[in-house]
Amino acid sequence: MKMLSYVKNILSRVSFDARLFEKELRKAIKMLIAEEIQDLQRWCYANYAREHEAILNRCFVRV
Repeated sequence: MKMLSYVKNILSRVSFDARLFEKELRKAIKMLIAEEIQDLQRWCYANYAREHEAILNRCFVRV
């Protein structure tokens, strides 16, 4: 769970830049376990769907 909190913190900090946000999100998905990825997905859609929906759809399509 510590890693999930870390990832959320990073994504919050880079959310102003779509390219950076996608890069960090892809890295996060690679290093988290399936259960954490589901939590991350829910959190991302709840907080960033308005501005980064296309990125979220791209990154979470394989999950």
